[in-house]
Amino acid sequence: MKKHFLMICLFSAVYSFGQQTAVEFANFAKYEAENKALPAPKTSEDRVVFMGNSITEGWKNNHPEFFENNPYIDRGISGQTTSQMLLRFRRDVIDLKPKAVTFLAGINDIAENTGPIEIKDVYGNIISMVELAQQNNIVPIICATLPANHFPWRERIQPATKVIELNEMLKAYAKKNNIVYVDYYKAMVDDKMGLSEELASDGVHPTSKGYDIMEPLVKKGIEEALKN
Repeated sequence: MKKHFLMICLFSAVYSFGQQTAVEFANFAKYEAENKALPAPKTSEDRVVFMGNSITEGWKNNHPEFFENNPYIDRGISGQTTSQMLLRFRRDVIDLKPKAVTFLAGINDIAENTGPIEIKDVYGNIISMVELAQQNNIVPIICATLPANHFPWRERIQPATKVIELNEMLKAYAKKNNIVYVDYYKAMVDDKMGLSEELASDGVHPTSKGYDIMEPLVKKGIEEALKN
């Protein structure tokens, strides 16, 4: 029943995005060459894939040393929603055989980048990826969606309360299922339920100082998850 519901959600998401194929919708080509060139992990390697959107993709561009100096693989794609990530999860996570995967997603769903979607379905997409990871012996690490109180590319949407709603659902799930939850939100939110200009010049995408806050939090989360 769960698999049937998931397939309906994915079909609806792809269909609503126009004439794109599922391959185009998920952007399989983005990391195809890098994935093929990536060697299998060594037995002692604590490989971790960072799954996400532009916030994750921008992380490697802003702080390349974070990924060069750690066994971390960045698989963020700018603009993507959780429906797109779910479609490419096997290619960009499972097939890379990591020990763990971090999830940082949901903000583009709230921005309606691929059309309107209910928060419970955004949550469902993330949890489906968590379950896929667990079924493939990959330790999931759920990260809070970053604060945002406006979108420069879609000003009509007021995201602040939806971000809080999604994070509350993810945090509760993580607690119930003994999964590490990395609370970026609590560490970065300002008094307007968003990100300060110092941490995100456009209110959404972290600056170098924003990533400075995120890095020790996620490293601690990864260490805890792999230890447990």
